[in-house]
Amino acid sequence: MKKSIVHIQNLNLKYQSNLVFDDLSWAIQNGEQWVLYGASGSGKTSLAKAIAGLLEYSGEILINFDDKSKLPAKVLLVDSWYQFKNLEGVANFYYQQRYTSQQAKETLTVNAELMYFGKENHLAFADAEPILIALGFERLKNSQLIQLSSGEHKKLQLVKALWLKPQFLIIDQPYTGLDSASRENLNILLDDAATGGVQLVLISNDQALPSCINRFAEIKDGRLAIANEAFKISALPNGSLGEIPRFLREAPKYSSELIAKMVDVNISYGEKQVLKNIDWEVKAGEKWLLQGPNGSGKSTLLSLINGDHPQSYANKIYLFGNRRGSGESIWDIKQHIGLISPEFHWYFDNNSTVWGSIASGLYDSLGLFKTLPYSKTIEVDELIKFFGLTENKNDLFNTLPLGKQRLVLLARTIIKNPELLILDEPCQGLDHQQTQYFNQLIDELCTNGITVIYVGHYESQLPSCLEKRIFLEEGKVKLIEEIKKEKVQEHFELVL
Repeated sequence: MKKSIVHIQNLNLKYQSNLVFDDLSWAIQNGEQWVLYGASGSGKTSLAKAIAGLLEYSGEILINFDDKSKLPAKVLLVDSWYQFKNLEGVANFYYQQRYTSQQAKETLTVNAELMYFGKENHLAFADAEPILIALGFERLKNSQLIQLSSGEHKKLQLVKALWLKPQFLIIDQPYTGLDSASRENLNILLDDAATGGVQLVLISNDQALPSCINRFAEIKDGRLAIANEAFKISALPNGSLGEIPRFLREAPKYSSELIAKMVDVNISYGEKQVLKNIDWEVKAGEKWLLQGPNGSGKSTLLSLINGDHPQSYANKIYLFGNRRGSGESIWDIKQHIGLISPEFHWYFDNNSTVWGSIASGLYDSLGLFKTLPYSKTIEVDELIKFFGLTENKNDLFNTLPLGKQRLVLLARTIIKNPELLILDEPCQGLDHQQTQYFNQLIDELCTNGITVIYVGHYESQLPSCLEKRIFLEEGKVKLIEEIKKEKVQEHFELVL
């Protein structure tokens, strides 16, 4: 009989007054490689944290390590978010700091972080090199942690985990922020780790999984259901979008027919050139798809449009009809824009309520510091109802599961019906149903003539309204093209 490496019996867990698990039981045998899936907020991450000893619970969780294994007798959880600190041990960064402090040595470099991790766990750095190369991460070894994008932070976590090779490895959302090549290489690395004796649990609703995966389980209604074949997510039925609030059916009030224009734009950090000779123009009402591998310069390009990057003044950039640096403030620019990105989520005010978080989008502030006019109060309430957040209206942002946090930020993004929506991987952290709902919303919004720049890797997570595509590679524009609807799937398969 196979021996259980993890044995869970009668696990109960409450979050505030909500029951997360109700006498949940689960046995993981040696040699089993699991995928754990389910709706956002179902408790997947809570279960992972309980197994890793990071969350209090009632019931029994026993970990039986193999004394004969050469692998470390550890349970390692790779979280969906990477929390890093500056050199003084503080983690309270602000959003624009990634772009305004490139020359300051405020955080460790990737190399220093890896050296520290290797020394702490008695690892040979040479063993990390093949992993760095496979994930396309070796060129970032001299970058500061604060400079990394969300996908690059995910890669750093994965490098550490695959370098350590613990006996039991849990990865929460392993593919978040990764481009197609990185996802494929990660699956190869995970297969190698499993062959070497690492026991895996992947928390994911994705279907392009490593071949070693041989068991499937879904969390639903506080219980764990075992499946005997590739999962079909019963928790995620198809649904129809409710009626969009009236104020979002009105056309945006455009200040110019020219949303953004870049002429021979170059961005460098010291000797590292991130954007090279960029020429790009976005006109009012256009719907753009922005793509490229991790580290290709997508986030930096968007930061120039957001007004967050100080080097925009040294380049020929026009935003909403005005040359950048002609006297406008960053807030003059942001009043035209609705933005969501993984990085913005990192730095968002966790202590505001759901209602206040959404309402703050009217003023582009991280927190609500003004009393809203009655008409705007009604609009916030309508949007909360539309997103199914009514019962969470007065909850603190940081008490929500990740998926609902993203929904709050999505609502915040569109509350002012802006001229330009910048949607940088907006569906990260959302389950399939929430992703479907959001992309349906974008399609509906686009009928009123709004302008969209959408960053997304997955063809199944893109709205159908997108009309044009710009593709970056190594900081350069590789191509700009129209998206032909009858060939859109072919385009996605080619790029992704």
